Amino acid sequence: MNEPLVAYFTMEIALDSAMPTYAGGLGVLAGDTVRSAAELKVPMVAVTLLHRKGYFNQKLDASGWQREEPCDWDIGGHLEEQAPRVSVCIEGRTVHLRAWKYEVRAPGGFSVPVFFLDTDLPENSAWDRTLTHFLYGGDACYRICQEVVLGIGGVRMLRALGCKALTRYHMNEGHAALLGLELLDECARNAGRPTFNHEDVETVRRQCVFTTHTPVASGHDQFGLDLVTRVLGREEVTEMQEIFCCGGALNMTFLALNLSHYVNGVAKKHAETSQLMFSHYKIDSITNGVHAASWTSPPFQALFDRHIPGWRADNFSLRFAHSLPLTEIWEAHLVAKQQLLDRVRHDTGVVLDLKRLTLGFARRATAYKRSDLLVSDVQRLRQIAASAGPLQIIYGGKAHPNDFQGKEAIQRIIRVKEGLNQNIQMVYLPNYDLELGRLMTAGVDVWLNTPQPPMEASGTSGMKAALNGVPSLSILDGWWIEGWIEGETGWAIGENCAMKRSHPDRNACDAAALYDKLEHVVLPLFYHDRDRFADVMRHCISLNGSFFNTQRMVSQYVIKAYFE
Repeated sequence: MNEPLVAYFTMEIALDSAMPTYAGGLGVLAGDTVRSAAELKVPMVAVTLLHRKGYFNQKLDASGWQREEPCDWDIGGHLEEQAPRVSVCIEGRTVHLRAWKYEVRAPGGFSVPVFFLDTDLPENSAWDRTLTHFLYGGDACYRICQEVVLGIGGVRMLRALGCKALTRYHMNEGHAALLGLELLDECARNAGRPTFNHEDVETVRRQCVFTTHTPVASGHDQFGLDLVTRVLGREEVTEMQEIFCCGGALNMTFLALNLSHYVNGVAKKHAETSQLMFSHYKIDSITNGVHAASWTSPPFQALFDRHIPGWRADNFSLRFAHSLPLTEIWEAHLVAKQQLLDRVRHDTGVVLDLKRLTLGFARRATAYKRSDLLVSDVQRLRQIAASAGPLQIIYGGKAHPNDFQGKEAIQRIIRVKEGLNQNIQMVYLPNYDLELGRLMTAGVDVWLNTPQPPMEASGTSGMKAALNGVPSLSILDGWWIEGWIEGETGWAIGENCAMKRSHPDRNACDAAALYDKLEHVVLPLFYHDRDRFADVMRHCISLNGSFFNTQRMVSQYVIKAYFE
């Protein structure tokens, strides 16, 4: 193993569809980050939890209601068990940990190891053995115990594995913020003191980097001090509340902010929003990206190989896609689209038409993402399809098991199908994962995104679509503010609604804008000016595919946060 200097901590990570150790965009970003780090030869090691039972398998019943089933997977077939054992103290009990290794290896041979922490050991109690079973499962006690394992246990495991030269600890969201407590304890021990002090806080701050990912309040974990005292048994947490607490609770986001010398949001607009939320801290921005080689479909990989050799090693060279022949772009797209339609037929029995405009929407199903905005006025949608051209809509995405609003949105979408006519076909593909994500972002004609501003931190699905020449039709929020050139890389929804953010009819305003853009711009262009539509596809690749990738993103972390 290369001697790592950077430790990357994340609650979830997406490395393989057969390894359900991720819930959505945060985990997919983590996987893409590690892949690009390996390609750029960044001396990194990653730490996460095993999630032995996976996130969950999504089943949609006859009424359209989401049901969850455990998602067991072949751990030994994908990971290599490591010999070291460490322990953490939880509620006064000793909880033993082991690690499993997955090697992310770049084409040139450089690798980044990912260690999955596991408490399912015979020496632990039955309940403690479950702490690394479920991703985002259980109650507040379960969650804080998981975060003890990730943060404190993760640092101890890295030490046991021989990672002695680490100089940076990157927290991908606040779940791992308790790693700061372990680093503070190390500082005190090294100085021969029984407890840490404010000088140690400054030492740890110089080592830590924090990326915040959401302006949504529920995305910032907070734990009552009674629970914290019971689980951690550490008086220092309550004695140094200016470091650990906010509003009388252990706030993992504020802990990460207080113990990091560099903090960033994941898009320019998100950094501005975060700066308003956390006004006493400096919030920089590094806009998210996606791993280009992983998210470019085989037909487009072949196209790029013919015309832009070396694009995998130098993603910025995709700017030369500006000269790709339009006919070859369209032919590659039809291959990717047919692959998606074959999957739809296999999974649902529904036969979709290769020649019809196909919209795609696949996100975590939760209220602010407004997945049902497109079908909020079925009568208007039917009128548009009758006058401007037929439509096909492919949906995907899971709701968190406890997110009943998200589940209701899925159910509303599925029930809408009954009121559509022959000009509109719609399917909802269950169990959205890496494999299905690759097919959908490459195979639809237009990628739809309708978040409620300013709740979208970044979003990366549209970046994946852009690599495959699929333009976005999107609300101006997150990354799309930076990637949007009207009529060149796609189309904005609700430019004129932006001033009505607090208006009670913002949803209605955005829906009307979506329908207008679909009826008067997107559908006519697709059906009546194919060369111009293909030119938009070409601009997606050359302007957005060349920039919104993790090769650029990781390079920015190296310069701004890791080795500045």
